[in-house]
Amino acid sequence: MLEPEITAEAFSMLRQQPNAPLLLDVREPWEYQTAHLPDSTLIPMGDIPSRAHTELDPDAPIVVLCHHGARSLSVTMWLRNQGFDHVQSLAGGIDGWSRSIDPTIPRY
Repeated sequence: MLEPEITAEAFSMLRQQPNAPLLLDVREPWEYQTAHLPDSTLIPMGDIPSRAHTELDPDAPIVVLCHHGARSLSVTMWLRNQGFDHVQSLAGGIDGWSRSIDPTIPRY
């Protein structure tokens, strides 16, 4: 099974490949409006239990994103317990992405 977390650097390379993982943003709408990565899908953490099984493919690779990595890791582990075996959390969240990959993404 995949490691629970993926680094920003490793995900940056994966995003450039064909069939890149779905990027699942689990922050609140105001956070998403403040800063988000292109082609991400917003499902706030509180909505995951009611929406995951109807909106996400349990067989597809998914990378979960939040602000610093705590919420995304929690969602990753919940999804894995639900049978989503190809889910990883983006270590450091969007803040880490902004610091190490793309400084044009606003920090908050």
